[in-house]
Order: sequence, then C-alpha cells, then structure tokens
Amino acid sequence: MDTVAPFVILLAIALLFWLVMIRPQQRRQQAMGRMQGALSTGDEVMLTSGIIGVVRSLDEKTVELEVSEGVHLRVVRGAVGQVMTPVARDDNAQLAADPADEPEEKQSDGTQ
Repeated sequence: MDTVAPFVILLAIALLFWLVMIRPQQRRQQAMGRMQGALSTGDEVMLTSGIIGVVRSLDEKTVELEVSEGVHLRVVRGAVGQVMTPVARDDNAQLAADPADEPEEKQSDGTQ
C-alpha cells in the first residue's frame, strides 16, 4: 500500500490541474469557435488586435471587414475576438455636464 499512495497523490494532483486549468481553457476555445462560425454579414466585430469593423462578406476561412467608409480588411476568422453588441442610442437625449467637473470661472476682481 505504501508504494501506491504516491501514485494516487500524483494522479489526484494531475486531475485537479486538468479540472482547474485545462478544461476551462478548452471550453473558452470551443465557445470562441462557435462564435467565429456563427458570424454573419452586418455583425460589428472586434479583432483580437482591437480593430473594430462591420462584416461585409464571409467565406469558410476569411472575413471581409469594413473598418471605415471605403476601407476594407480581409482577415482570417480566427482573428475575430468578439462580436460587439450595438449600443442603443437616443439622438434626442443630451448629455449634461456635471457641474462638479466644470472648472470654476475666475472673477475679474481676482476672487473665486
């Protein structure tokens, strides 16, 4: 029994390492693959390099992004890091400045 105990401990450590480190990484990779496979024209995406653009065309291995009007990039699907969710914007809403953030105006007599 004394010769089996070290092997059981090593096996338990290996199993714990797999559960804590390797399995979550595999799940992230699978989720990333599903996201990259589900891309469609019109999606706003961010590449792993931080470039943001709109998907204009797709094929099995590449994606064509429009990053600015008339500027297109062709990248591999694996470069897509995430699909950006569009922010709902209300054009009629005005953002008001916080008065605490505004610098105080100096008065002409030198007092504040």
